Amino acid sequence: MNFKNEVVDLLSVVIPEIEKNEISSLLEIPKYTNMGDFAFPCFKLSKIYRKSPNMISKDLVEKISGNKYFEKIESVNAYINFTNSKTIFVKSVLENVNEKKDSYGSSDIGNGEEIIVEFSSTNIAKPFHMGHIRSTMIGNSLYKIHKFLGYDTVAINHLGDYGTQFGKLIVAYKLWGNKEDIENNPIPELLKIYVKFHEEAEKDEKLDQEARDWFKKLENNDQEAYDLWKWFKDVSLKEFNRVYGMLGVEFDSYTGESFYSDKMPAVLNELREKNILTKSKGAEIVDLEEYDMPPALVTKSDGSSLYITRDLAAAIYRKNHYKFAKNIYVVGSQQKLHFQQWFKIIELMGYDWYKDCVHVDFGMVGLEEGSLSTRKGRVVFLEDVLNKAVDKTKEIIEEKNPNLKNKEEVAKAIGIGAVVFQELSNNRIKDYTFSLEKTLSFEGETGPYVQYTHARTCSVLRKLDGAISNEIDYSKLNDEVSVEVIRLLAKFPDVVKDAARKYEPSLITRYTIQLAQEFNRFYHDNSILVDDLDLKNARIMLVQAVEQTLKNALTLIGLKAPEQM
Repeated sequence: MNFKNEVVDLLSVVIPEIEKNEISSLLEIPKYTNMGDFAFPCFKLSKIYRKSPNMISKDLVEKISGNKYFEKIESVNAYINFTNSKTIFVKSVLENVNEKKDSYGSSDIGNGEEIIVEFSSTNIAKPFHMGHIRSTMIGNSLYKIHKFLGYDTVAINHLGDYGTQFGKLIVAYKLWGNKEDIENNPIPELLKIYVKFHEEAEKDEKLDQEARDWFKKLENNDQEAYDLWKWFKDVSLKEFNRVYGMLGVEFDSYTGESFYSDKMPAVLNELREKNILTKSKGAEIVDLEEYDMPPALVTKSDGSSLYITRDLAAAIYRKNHYKFAKNIYVVGSQQKLHFQQWFKIIELMGYDWYKDCVHVDFGMVGLEEGSLSTRKGRVVFLEDVLNKAVDKTKEIIEEKNPNLKNKEEVAKAIGIGAVVFQELSNNRIKDYTFSLEKTLSFEGETGPYVQYTHARTCSVLRKLDGAISNEIDYSKLNDEVSVEVIRLLAKFPDVVKDAARKYEPSLITRYTIQLAQEFNRFYHDNSILVDDLDLKNARIMLVQAVEQTLKNALTLIGLKAPEQM
């Protein structure tokens, strides 16, 4: 039952001068529930009917009152307020949730269109640190949300596996590296020699030139350079995949920057043929001054490539290979100019799909004691944070529920979920300072609170002494607390669509908190397993719907929904 459509149909009969889609766009949701579920403003009708909006409101109410789908249709000043029939509304929502189950909230609006979500994009031979959690979890959630809405979604990890940093790493390894140490402890050992390189390069400028020379060798397919690069990549990916496994994150493609190395010459030739490139001190640039942007450096004076060169090649390859409808890049806000520049270059090349490339930016993560810096070795390893969260959860379980089954599995779901939930609980564009203590807090508006609420619904359902009746008396759920829970359940499909439209997973995270709070209020105020069989069945139907919706919502933000805690 779509009550909004019913309102539009009713009004379209008595206001034939306005199209249905315009009536729909004018409808408002009142701020307070005692003002109804929908409100139609009559101001625009004054010019049509040459009456005051208040009079028009009263006239129209007389014509459409008495509809079975609405408890009340009343004139309130210049508005017509519609209050849904509670029984029909409750029946419609609960049957919808319990019929669709795992697909409740999903949609086919994507119509199978191809959408690429590039996220995480960790750098080979560098730590998978707390700075990566934002791109990883925002991107993972956007991937899941779009898939849930019927898009053919592709998750790409555009690995940072190319560039001058590999020249630096090769120099560092040849000077100070130990193969056995790196094999045993890849990322910390590679980080150690990478940091040492930058410390020594401040004293000896020749090291930077050596690094550039080695990267040039890599671009020219030098065997020694390639073998070292491949080894760095293999040992790094082994480490990264362990962390991705902990987070439950999977990718359809790991094609990183190096994949496009043989595709860049064709892109450079095209730029030259279209007279988009300009020579500047031996380098090649795109002059973007008329677009209020600094010039974009496309090749260095020695002919080597840059990030922007590889991003251009990657975008063109993806369009040809995937035929994407949208190409989403989940990358920090500090790269905003970079994306503006190469999006503009794609446009200058004559590709109208530049507008289908979207930079989903986000704020920075800082440490309480200062900024993150791989070069200086100031990092907090994400895996360490996740393990600490799991260990603390185990301690809490041992204290509060030592006989819990599958303690290890539940501790991982709650501990890792706490870190992920905290990451996705605020608007993505906000900067925040990482605090291990706050992240692992299990009180207030947190992941564990929502997961515990889900476990509570499962506990109620486990206590059933048999299947509930197929005949449900929905009029039993007419108290305001029950109706408020059901109103929230009804909003879930729109929340999912809104999160996709705004590229904002936090809308779903905040929704889970609201639903958990309202359900716990319902649970506190209402006994569920009561003697009145009709009332019991109705309330159990509500509990089932909450359990299912919480599970679906948690899945979309990358959390598990434990049945016991």
